[in-house]
Amino acid sequence: MTGHFSSLVIIMLLVGTAGGVINYYSFSPKQNLDTGLLRRCIMLGVLITFLVPFVLSVFNSTLIVDSEGDPANLLNYVAICLAVAISPRFFMTNVSENILAKAQASSDKVDLLQYQLKQLQDELLPLIDTETEDDFAADMLGSDVADPNELDSTSSKILKALGCGRFIYRSLPGLCREADTDESTMVKTLGFLTLKSLAGRVGGRKGVRWYITERGRKFIEVSA
Repeated sequence: MTGHFSSLVIIMLLVGTAGGVINYYSFSPKQNLDTGLLRRCIMLGVLITFLVPFVLSVFNSTLIVDSEGDPANLLNYVAICLAVAISPRFFMTNVSENILAKAQASSDKVDLLQYQLKQLQDELLPLIDTETEDDFAADMLGSDVADPNELDSTSSKILKALGCGRFIYRSLPGLCREADTDESTMVKTLGFLTLKSLAGRVGGRKGVRWYITERGRKFIEVSA
């Protein structure tokens, strides 16, 4: 029995060492030998292997006793020890993959929130600028307003539709209906008004929308 016990100890030492080496080469580049990491992997593999008898006793297994003089049971014991010795590799791999997956999911959520925040900011800034009084608005009123002669009747009508509707951000079909203008003319006119800083466009959750700028509102007030 003493000889069998010694054999089992030697087996656990060898199998634990083999498991540690397997774990080391699973995580460390083969071309770079890290002796410190290798020693830690071997020690971990040996220590975990020596837990096998305790685990078997908890489950009331007689494999250790049955392995004496029975090569088949002895091989089964060796296989169990090897599986236990390399188990940290699978555990660490699964944990690492789960951590990376959660980190990637968190990063995607942050990117989505930043994109949504940027969209919301783009939508609100024109509204804030329009509804916020400038300290020098009265002084700049005359110099900042476009010349009424620069706009034809269609441009003036579309600008008034932008500024007088119940919605701040207007859709292209809605403007076409209200101004009784075809879409091609509306697009060209809105582009012209944007170049004159009388109108602006913003991309929101519902698509591209058009709005009147503070300069456009001043134009409507002066030309009224």
